[in-house]
Amino acid sequence: MKFQFILFFSTFFLFMNNSLSQSIHSFTVEDINGEIFEFKNLKGKKIMIVNTASKCGLTPQYKELEELYKKYLGEDFVIVGFPANNFLKQEPGNNQEIALFCSSTYGVSFPMMAKISVKGKDMHPIYKFLTNKELNGITNNSVKWNFQKYLLDKNGELFKVISPQKSPFDEEIIQWIEN
Repeated sequence: MKFQFILFFSTFFLFMNNSLSQSIHSFTVEDINGEIFEFKNLKGKKIMIVNTASKCGLTPQYKELEELYKKYLGEDFVIVGFPANNFLKQEPGNNQEIALFCSSTYGVSFPMMAKISVKGKDMHPIYKFLTNKELNGITNNSVKWNFQKYLLDKNGELFKVISPQKSPFDEEIIQWIEN
């Protein structure tokens, strides 16, 4: 009986730990202004996470991302941007410079986080979660380029990885938001 009791609680805590590791809601990061941003505050919302860069051929996607964010803001949808300098040094600025560029050039109002690394030895923990099946429960993947999109459901679980080249208004993304 004692063994079954221990086995039950061990299994229960393992399950609880596993379910926590498969949710973005367990992460706290720094935003672009140096403030704390807690993903637990996004429970119940669909989340699109995008790694961004200011000097990339795909940088004009900022405009579409902002339009998408404004269009679906009332639909329990949010976009979270993570500037990164991992691809051909296309995000050379510091957080202040990036924030100014985003607001003055594209009017970005969706949450932007502090500049991070999305690959390599210094990969940020949130991207370790997004790219590692053992952590996200869905798929192993790698960040291919700037503006790769990660779709997370209302429970904070990874749903799908979208190619950097796909427009934020791609039909697959719109259907996911609306359904």
